[in-house]
Amino acid sequence: MPKYKSYNYAQEMMIPVNLERQLVPGSLEFAIHYLVDQEIDLSGFEARFKNDEEGRPAYDPRILLKVVLFGYSRGIIHSRKLERACRENITFIALSCGQTPDHSTIAHFVSSMQDLILEVFRDILLVCEKEGLLGGTSFSLDGLKLPSDASKQMSGTFSELAHKKKKLEERIRRLLKKQIYKDRKDKDGEDSRDHQNREKQIHRLKRRAEKIGRFIEENAPKKSARGDKELKSNVTENDSCKMVTMHGTIQGYNGQALVDDKHQVIVHAEAAGKGQDYQHVESMIDGAKENTKAIGLGADFFKGKELTADSNYNSTSSLRKCKEEKLDAYIPDPYFRKRDPRFKNQGRYNPRKKRKLFKLEDFKYNHESDSYVCPGGEKLTIRAHHARIGLKDYKRYGAPEGVCVKCKLIRRCMPSPTAKRKYLAIDLGHPPEDLIGKMIKKIDSEKGRERYDRRLAIVEPVFANIRTQKRLDRFTLRGKPKVNVQWLLFCTIHNIEKIVNFGSGFA
Repeated sequence: MPKYKSYNYAQEMMIPVNLERQLVPGSLEFAIHYLVDQEIDLSGFEARFKNDEEGRPAYDPRILLKVVLFGYSRGIIHSRKLERACRENITFIALSCGQTPDHSTIAHFVSSMQDLILEVFRDILLVCEKEGLLGGTSFSLDGLKLPSDASKQMSGTFSELAHKKKKLEERIRRLLKKQIYKDRKDKDGEDSRDHQNREKQIHRLKRRAEKIGRFIEENAPKKSARGDKELKSNVTENDSCKMVTMHGTIQGYNGQALVDDKHQVIVHAEAAGKGQDYQHVESMIDGAKENTKAIGLGADFFKGKELTADSNYNSTSSLRKCKEEKLDAYIPDPYFRKRDPRFKNQGRYNPRKKRKLFKLEDFKYNHESDSYVCPGGEKLTIRAHHARIGLKDYKRYGAPEGVCVKCKLIRRCMPSPTAKRKYLAIDLGHPPEDLIGKMIKKIDSEKGRERYDRRLAIVEPVFANIRTQKRLDRFTLRGKPKVNVQWLLFCTIHNIEKIVNFGSGFA
């Protein structure tokens, strides 16, 4: 029989550990340890404590910030997992100096950083500037849309939410009737498992209906930017919004980031509950100016600099803001690829036969009501007096919602089989020279295409790092201020990694 070395799991061992030696110079954990202690001003946290003479000693905010930053760098977001890491992981133990803050302390610390997180971000940005990581010549703006801690099923306009509440109440009444009938039928009068489950279900539905009712009473409907349309509210997380992404429709936030070209350092970041990217250009540029001013680069730092952004940011207001700030912007319109000669021969394969569709002549125009009547007899009213498509303006007419899907002529009317409503675009010709028209000519030039193509290499690696490497696939906090803290913490640790990889690293 072979001989093995003896072992006993019941034996006790004393392992000497020097916590400071676990933080190796040149590593990310050492950089976090050094920066939090030497470069980040946390005096704002100290003003919250009033236990100088009485009261229990509190955890040092520096300890908690080190734990949170390193946890986020490893994709550990939840406070319970961070608490466990402080007990089991030697690197976390070294950063926390052997202290074991509980999950409620960690969660409260993150949530309470709403007024101070921007100062922490700026302190790290100042270190990036000292380390020579900011090129300061070219910047790129983009957004990352992520789900929030909210349910899509609890979204809707106020009328839709009221209808949802009514349906829940009707379902409760049906369940109560069923329960009364079952109770009468039960001769022994004993509660069965079905009876208990039904009571739990009724209680759950009542809570949901009451929650919707309170929300409708305590809140006002959301309005669009123009104020002419009601947006969908969310009962569980009203600061978030429904957004269409390449992964489907989500209820979440739009994490914006303005990134420097040289080493992909984030110069400003903000999480917002607006899905349309063009609505964030003004606030992102103003926020970046405040950051550069705070770290000593001056409020005019961005004048004459280059800014690239994708077509979702193209709007008159965005281009006007860039012009006011004297930014050399490259923001294409949605149709710029169709005009690009490099994509001329890359048409999509479509084996379907072309259908004979109705032409504009088949729609009868009424001068008095400024409307059209389709071959099916439905009235198309004005939807937009000036709709921009490429370099031209169009007047847009549309059919009422829901009538086209019932029409027998839909196959001859709709160019797409998935379309649900007919629209007519009446050509108004070439508009006067304006900001969007100038940007179209700028993007269509050889220099414009070359400068815009650099955008992918500047900003997309940042979101790849945060979403894939840091595993931020959803926001776990509720409310815009708290979500903004979480987003800025991830952007801060991203910048710290740049200091480690491209700066001195404090080795």
